[in-house]
Amino acid sequence: MTAISERVSEPTEQQAAKRVSQSVFDGSRLRVVLLVDVYDGAQQQFLEAYEEMYKQVASVPGHVSDQLCQSIENPSQWLITSEWESAPPFLAWVNSEEHVRMVQPMHSCIRDTRSLRFHIVRETGHTEVGAPSAERRLQDSPRIGDGVIRHALTFTVKPGSEQKVAQILAGYESPEAQVDGATRLCRTSLFMHGNRVVRAIEVRGDLLAALRHVARQPQIRKVEEAINPYLEEDRDLDDQESARVFFTRAALPAVHHVTADQESPEAERHALYYPARPGLGMKLAELLSQQDERAAEDPRSPVLRSTVFERDDVVVRLIDIRGGLDADPVAALGLADPAKVPELTTLLDEGADPKDGDLARLLTLARMELITDRRSAPDA
Repeated sequence: MTAISERVSEPTEQQAAKRVSQSVFDGSRLRVVLLVDVYDGAQQQFLEAYEEMYKQVASVPGHVSDQLCQSIENPSQWLITSEWESAPPFLAWVNSEEHVRMVQPMHSCIRDTRSLRFHIVRETGHTEVGAPSAERRLQDSPRIGDGVIRHALTFTVKPGSEQKVAQILAGYESPEAQVDGATRLCRTSLFMHGNRVVRAIEVRGDLLAALRHVARQPQIRKVEEAINPYLEEDRDLDDQESARVFFTRAALPAVHHVTADQESPEAERHALYYPARPGLGMKLAELLSQQDERAAEDPRSPVLRSTVFERDDVVVRLIDIRGGLDADPVAALGLADPAKVPELTTLLDEGADPKDGDLARLLTLARMELITDRRSAPDA
C-alpha cells in the first residue's frame, strides 16, 4: 500500500514544480457558463428579460452564440452558455457599464448566480456553418496551475480622505481563513495609489464562497461601513442592489499570472498602477503579460511571481520581487525587453507617461503604497 501511494504522489509533486502560467491572452475561443437560480414563479419574467438582453448581446464584438437552458429537475435552475471568439472581448463587455445596465432588469427575478469561464481545449462534432475551422482556435495544451485563484477589487475615495481611509483599512481584523472544507483564504494584499484602493486576494477553492464568507464577517462589515462616507461612489450595503452594483464595478479580474520556477524567502510584494489611455487597457495588460512570460523564463530575473489585473483603463500588476523595486527598474516595471519602453509609454495615460523614457520616474509614478499584506497560517 505504501509503495502504491508513493508512485501515485510522485507525478503530483513533479507537476507542482513546473512553472505556473494562467492567461486570457492565448487567442483560443471562450466558453462562458452562467448558473442562475430564479425565484419561484419568476420564470416567465426571467425568460422575457433574457430575450431582451440577448438582442443586445448578439451585436457585441466577439460574441459568437448563446444557449439558454432550464433544468428538467428544478424549474428554478437555469443555465446560460455563451461562446466568444476569445476571452478579451468578453471581459471588455462583462466589465463595462453597458453590461451593468443590460443585466439590471434580470436582478429582480434572480436569487443567485455563478459565472464560470473556460478556454476551449478540444471539441467533437461538425464545425458550424460559416465558421471555418482555422478561425475556431482551441487552446493548444493544458495549463499548469497552482490551485490558487487570484482576484482584486478596486474603488476610489474622496480626495483628501486618503490618509484616514488607509488607517481604517490597515487596522481591520483578519477574517477566519478556513471558509469550508474545500475553500481557504491564503493572502490579502491591500494597496493605494492616490485615492485609488486595490485589494488583491488569493484563495484556494471557491472564490465566490470566499468572497461571501468575508462579506459576512462582522469585523469586515465594520470596516466597510467605516469607509462608506469617504467613497466617491455611494453605496448602501443593506440594499442588495446597491451592494451588487458597487462590487460589480469594483471587480478587477486577473487576466494573467505567471510563477517562475524559483523561490526566495526574501521576495517582497509590491503593486504597480498603470493607468491606460482610453480604450487601451486590455492591450496594455497584454503587453505586460507577454513581458512577464519572458521574464519568468530568465533565471536572472528578480521577479518571481506576477499577476496582471485589468478592468477598462485600470491596469494593476502585483509582483513578488527580490531586492525591491529600485534595484532593477526595468524588471520591476515588467519590461523583460527594454526595447518595449516606447510601446509601454504610448499605451499609458498622459498623466502617467514620463515622455522622456525616464524609467526611474515612471517607476515612481506607478508605485503603489502598501497598506497591509496578510498571509493566512498554513494548513495544519
